[in-house]
Amino acid sequence: MKDLNKYLRDQRRRAPKPPKQFEELEASTLFCSKCKKAVPVRKKLLLTLPEGDKYDYLCTECGSPIGSKISKEDIPIQFITK
Repeated sequence: MKDLNKYLRDQRRRAPKPPKQFEELEASTLFCSKCKKAVPVRKKLLLTLPEGDKYDYLCTECGSPIGSKISKEDIPIQFITK
């Protein structure tokens, strides 16, 4: 019985982790407080930061900013100094 329990514990440890369902989500429609309704959005690059790129979501009807997002990059940043 002890061998069976040990075997089952080892199998659980070695079991592959399930893949992530979503790495990142993209908004296609958000609520605009000026238009008072859900509207399609346009994604605009605002800043490039060390932790990732910051995007603003803009209303396609009035152009006002509705939301923002920081896109996390897996690529490490390398600083070059001379």
